[in-house]
Amino acid sequence: MPSTYNDLYLDTRRALKRNGVDSAALEAREIVCCAADKNKEEFYRDNRLYATPEIEARVSALLQRRLQGEPVAYLVGEWEFFGLPLIVNEHVLIPRSDTEVLAQQAIDYLKDYPGARVLDLCTGSGCVGLAIASQRTDCRVVLADLSEGALRICKQNVRRNNLNARVTCVQADALTQPAASLWDFDVIACNPPYIPHQEIPTLDVSVKDYEPWGALDGGMDGLDFYRAVAARWGHALRLGGSLVFEVGAGQAPAVELILAQNGYENILTHQDTQGIWRVVEGTVNH
Repeated sequence: MPSTYNDLYLDTRRALKRNGVDSAALEAREIVCCAADKNKEEFYRDNRLYATPEIEARVSALLQRRLQGEPVAYLVGEWEFFGLPLIVNEHVLIPRSDTEVLAQQAIDYLKDYPGARVLDLCTGSGCVGLAIASQRTDCRVVLADLSEGALRICKQNVRRNNLNARVTCVQADALTQPAASLWDFDVIACNPPYIPHQEIPTLDVSVKDYEPWGALDGGMDGLDFYRAVAARWGHALRLGGSLVFEVGAGQAPAVELILAQNGYENILTHQDTQGIWRVVEGTVNH
């Protein structure tokens, strides 16, 4: 008996739920859309139509890979962040909703700075910088990462979202002094690696076996990048500019102290939708 697209969706959702996947409905839809090469609108329009055996086989193959731990974003090759479609692969972390808090704080700060310059440091897929550029249409954004693989994805995402005119990509190591060309930013937004080294093997299979360890490993206590960026990148900010960090659960007090020790002022911390203190920011006033 052939299956409709809706049948495939329901069967896939059921299998994901049985295996403890929290966002089973979302992931099931993404898998069926990918297998059928349809967008969301086409999926809803066609969900009563019968799928071909080839599409059923593709859904089954994608589902098996997901049940073995591979993240759905890597299966389908893209993920949405702040309403933007972003290409993702094993070279970049999958954008997460927690990180939208970082982007939103930068966007809110920039409303008073028309024509601002923004640096997204440790950019990965480019998600934070591209979200900022999409919302603050007068600002210019630099996406910076050490990983060449990540920068290739960044460039694709800049083109995909038609932001070439205002967004550029550069290679930079957040642990070292910035190049002379990277200066006079109004905001540096940074979602650095922050998982303590010894905790990485304890992470969920979908993270530790698939996402890039270089984008996860924050050193022995998870704070190496915060120390380096706070100490070395403040000179890249203009007077009154803001350094805005995403932090891991429980790290906010330590990062607040790091900023204070490095002379940042007006230090503020913001919660994510789960009530976790997720973003810490400070300004350079001297």
